[in-house]
Amino acid sequence: MGRHSLPDEYGTAAVGPRTRARGRTVAVATSVVLVVAAGTALAARSGLLSFGGACDGQTIRLDVVASPDVAPALRDAADHARRGHLTSDGQCLDTRVQAADSYKIADTLRRGGKGTSQYEAWVPDSSLWLKRAGLGGNATPVTAMGNIASSPIGISMVPSAAKSMGWPAKAYTWGQLTGAAMEGDKLRLGTADPARSATGLLALTQLGASAKKAGPGGDTQAAAMAKALSQRTTDSDAQLTDTLARDSSGTEQGNPRRNQALIVSEQSSFRYNESAPDRDGLDLFYPKDGSPQLDYPFALLDEGAETTDQRRAALRFMTLLGEDAGVRILQKHGFRTDDEEPSDALIAGAGGRSPQPYATSDSEPPTDKELQETLGMWTITVQSARITVVVDASGSMANIVPGRGQSRMEVTKASMLQALATFTPEDQIGLWEFATHLDGSRDYKKLVPTGRLGDRKGNGTQRDRLSEAFSGLQPVPGGATGLYDTTLAAYEQSTSSYTDGKFNALVVVTDGANEDPGSISRSHLISRLQDLSDPRHPVPIIAIAVGPEADKDEVEQIAAATGGSGHQVNDPAQIHAVILKAIMEAGAKS
Repeated sequence: MGRHSLPDEYGTAAVGPRTRARGRTVAVATSVVLVVAAGTALAARSGLLSFGGACDGQTIRLDVVASPDVAPALRDAADHARRGHLTSDGQCLDTRVQAADSYKIADTLRRGGKGTSQYEAWVPDSSLWLKRAGLGGNATPVTAMGNIASSPIGISMVPSAAKSMGWPAKAYTWGQLTGAAMEGDKLRLGTADPARSATGLLALTQLGASAKKAGPGGDTQAAAMAKALSQRTTDSDAQLTDTLARDSSGTEQGNPRRNQALIVSEQSSFRYNESAPDRDGLDLFYPKDGSPQLDYPFALLDEGAETTDQRRAALRFMTLLGEDAGVRILQKHGFRTDDEEPSDALIAGAGGRSPQPYATSDSEPPTDKELQETLGMWTITVQSARITVVVDASGSMANIVPGRGQSRMEVTKASMLQALATFTPEDQIGLWEFATHLDGSRDYKKLVPTGRLGDRKGNGTQRDRLSEAFSGLQPVPGGATGLYDTTLAAYEQSTSSYTDGKFNALVVVTDGANEDPGSISRSHLISRLQDLSDPRHPVPIIAIAVGPEADKDEVEQIAAATGGSGHQVNDPAQIHAVILKAIMEAGAKS
């Protein structure tokens, strides 16, 4: 879709916004980073950060990769710099801007790939991609320098749907707006894939928090909302507006494949409306429980490999974006540059109107843990999961967790039950326990066969049976840790019962190293796991070592043999978050 500038006629179409409690100006951020950026402190003390002076025909090339929504604005800024002969150390800036989805750049940087080596700077749409880029052990260094713009996230609707919801007079929470989409065909709501879209992920995290605040059963409600959204998801933000009705005809508006509402940023709604006829523009709801923000960080890539001239040129381009000319360019493209006073023209162009709460304080940014849980929940909700959980029941699980007054087993059970609540009726979950010689010569016992959580048998469902089985887990007095034989047996069953179209995995929770002298060796186990592992039908092991006696290296080696991941937690209460994080990471690889 094309990107457009702000037409003059939007200037008087909106009521002025109220003052916000929290503000951020690009000019302040960019001026501060000039004296803290790595590698530039000496230049600052030497007085070399004066960027003025004629270039005398000398140029320095700067390559920037940016999120597709902000790339057009950055190109305009680059053109402005060329026309004005903007200099850095006497060299004219020649800035080239390439658009690329933020998730793709983040994944390349995380792997330490060479695909980004031609860029000196990166402007994703959200800081969460900077965190994702730094997760890999071989990740390319990324240095955040400040934020150049922002855009709150809301729900845009075609006029007929917005009118039926009482726009603009009526305000809703995230839960209420998305809840309307779950009432049959009342509101067809689309979103970009939260695994690939910061807009989708931040909104899903916010609506999950809204559901939990509404009362008991919030986790289940959030999963149900995610399931409904997953039926109307596009791969990227750029594709999302293409799902709207092509015109206002009854045929298009009534087409069940066409969305009536979208989870989008304010800037995205602005961009769409700019190219649409007045009657076909979108109306924007700003949820009253807070709008998450896209914050557009400016980051240097592999700063240590750049020359001083390149670093300083990148910083000079960033400061331009905080100066009057750069601010005007960003605002022209629909971005906020001063949260204290959002532009009347911008709000009107995006489809906002008083009394929609477009200028109220935004919601608190989600924590890393909340984002991980949301991504884990999304992975298992969209794809559905088939997971067998194997829990250590050796005697050491009776040890008290420091600071909690409960045994490892009690805390583990509570965490596992919390994780169980995030799975949907379509997911298939089973439970084993292990110690040594639990079932004759076997170190393990199958407590609940892996099955669909919504299936009924007798007076209850599979979920009920699992909840009862988890609650009934008890340490075996004197029992040792029969880890190797159990892991191999569980993996053999998991691979032999692989189910297409689902996220298949084996979760192993243990608080100790293998203690069965009669079992197979670690090398034999790893060799067998590698033989059984099939990339075409992946079943990653998610191995969790609990407590100080657990061997982290051991679980990492075991998991790695299957393409999975090993983790260590000191507190079993962390198991829930670790499982969801591991599911998210494994799902991203598949």
